[in-house]
Formats: sequence, structure tokens, C-alpha cells
Amino acid sequence: MKKQEIDHILSRMLDAYDNVSDLNITVGKPFQVETAGELAVVDMNPPFDEITPFQAEIFALNLLNQNRRLTENLLLEGSCDSSYELPGKARFRVNVFSQRGNYSIVLRKLATKIPTCQELGIPESFLKMAREKNGLILVTGATGTGKTTSLAAVLNEINDVRSVHVVTLEDPVEYDHPHKMATFNQREMGEDFDSFAHGLRAALRQAPKVILVGEMRDRETMEIGMSAAETGHLVLSTLHTVDAGQTMNRIVGMFPVDEENQIRTRLADAIRWIVCQRLLPKVGGGRIAAFEIMGTNLRVKEMILHGESEEKTFYDVIHDGKAFGMMTFDDSIIELYEKGLITEETAMAYASRKGVIGRGIDAIKSSRGEATTDIKELKVDHDYSKTI
Repeated sequence: MKKQEIDHILSRMLDAYDNVSDLNITVGKPFQVETAGELAVVDMNPPFDEITPFQAEIFALNLLNQNRRLTENLLLEGSCDSSYELPGKARFRVNVFSQRGNYSIVLRKLATKIPTCQELGIPESFLKMAREKNGLILVTGATGTGKTTSLAAVLNEINDVRSVHVVTLEDPVEYDHPHKMATFNQREMGEDFDSFAHGLRAALRQAPKVILVGEMRDRETMEIGMSAAETGHLVLSTLHTVDAGQTMNRIVGMFPVDEENQIRTRLADAIRWIVCQRLLPKVGGGRIAAFEIMGTNLRVKEMILHGESEEKTFYDVIHDGKAFGMMTFDDSIIELYEKGLITEETAMAYASRKGVIGRGIDAIKSSRGEATTDIKELKVDHDYSKTI
């Protein structure tokens, strides 16, 4: 299979639907793309009803382009990550992995235009993050929830207003930041460094003011990241956690039990913001992001130091911190419902606390003059009496 054939197939998959986010090549299935969160079949000419093991393997090896490191990773570890460019059309983050003796491929389409905070419609707290001078900012959420895009918007804001050196460590480089006020050096894992921990340690000798780490995957990377934040750098990174409480537990869990108090003390001093993201189905198609945003104040530091209890949780602290730019998922979901961007069913399905969402929706309906219940024609039964 030649590169021209690979490019033709990828182009056909991209053009098959609007808002394609991922291309999926799996043995036993036809070519598929993910659009608006769901997989859809791509019609090919000639047709591919089922991709064979041989076809998938040839496709994968062509994407790897005889790269020895990637081939070794695939054979030894069962998967590998790389990037691929479709000239003049798109760039992809590629993951090739083995499953039951066959190879599967998922290509994530990378945006070419760097989004602004205003274009994304994300909360104003992200602008405050861009003004931070040091500390640790974490954006968390499941795979594909837009963490990288949100961080790109923050870096773009920094690029517009601050004359600083920014070093990014990515796997792979997704957004190509131009030099504006800031100076960008973007490094790709596998090409420019071999692990996030090694790349981050080297970055401390490259005189950056801002460091982006693609993902805090292990204890060593987190340790160096905290040290960088403590020594005057602004460190931005991601984690695969669903809320602020789980994020803290994940970080603390990376370290031995006897170091827990020390790690909690360091985190209380280092963390500036924790943002958690979820993508919700949008009215009219597509998806839209809901956020949980936790900044830092004395109550948050106390929670980090001592952990959650039945009487005091991160949810409660975030809910009470609206004046400081904080937001719970439920606050964000209610706001999306009020704007007509999601349905009531979606709001309830993604709620952290359904009672909070229910009361919020009822308040919105009441303000619009809509009914908040389907119970009608209630009246007192005057003839009712109780005999003893």
C-alpha cells in the first residue's frame, strides 16, 4: 500500500461526515469515523465490508513509516503513539495497538487553528489562569473531552499578552503555536525526548517561565512538576480524573503512604487551579463542554492538607467559592440548560447531585412561567372523614 492510497482513504473518511473527531480502523468492521460522539460507517469505493487482519497490519506499518522506535514499542509494549500529516488537509495523533493478535488504529484529528477562550466559550476563570506567574494548573477529564484544546487556549492567551519563554512537552505536538509576544519551543516525545520525566527535567535547564507537560503519567513526572512549580515556574498539565477530589487522591496515591503529609503540604502550596471537563450532547447535534473549576484559597488549602470528610467535601468548597471564579459541574450544567444548549434529560443524566440540578431546572422553569410538575387539578376532598 502506497502513501497516496493511505492519504486517499484518510481523506475519504474525513470528508464522509461533518465534525469528524476520530478515524477508527478495526479488524472485522468497515472503516468508521467518530462524529458527535458516535461511530459512523464510511462508504468506500470499492466497498470494505470488513477490514481483514492483513489490511489492518499493512495500514498500520505504513503509518509507522519504518520508524524503528515505534515498531519496537508496538512489538514490546503492544501499542505506540505517533503523528501523521495529510498534506494541506489535517494532522492526526495516531495510536496503533494490538488486540487478539490483530492490529487496530485510531487517528485523532488535530485542530490546525489555535482556539481562543472567547471562541470556545469557556469560563472567564481560564483568563485568570493565563495571568498566573507560578504554580501548578491541572486540566482533567476522560480521553477526548478537550483538555488539550483548553490548555491551548490558555497558552494562546499567554502568547498574546506576555513576553515569556514557553516550553511544551507533548505526545505528539497538537497545536503549532506561532511566536507572538511569547517565545515557544515545542518538543515532541519520541523525536525530541524519550519520556515526560526526562523532558521536564531538561526543561528546567532551558530557562522557561511556562512549561506545558502533555500528561502527568507517573510519580517521577509529578515530583519534578511540583518542584518546577515551587521554584517559580508555571506548570500546566493534564490527568485522567473526573473531579477535583479524585484528582487529589490520584496524585497522593502516586507516592508512598509515609510521604502523604509532605505531598499534601507541597500540593497545597503549588496548586493554583484544577479544571475538570465533560462533554455533553448538545441540542441540535454535536457536543459541548461542562466544567468543574477549583481555584485556590484558604479553605481549598485546608481541604488539600486534611482531605475530604462527610461534613466537608471539595464539592461544597467549590460551590461556596463562586465569587472566586469557582464552579461545580452542576452549576455549569444548569447554566448550559438555561441557555438552551442541552436538554433537561441530558442535564439530569450528567449531574453530580441530581437534587441540585432538579432544583436549578425548576427555578429556571418558574422564571420562564413554565410548569415545574405534571400533576394537575389537585383539590381538597372536603367530604373526607376518618371514623374510629
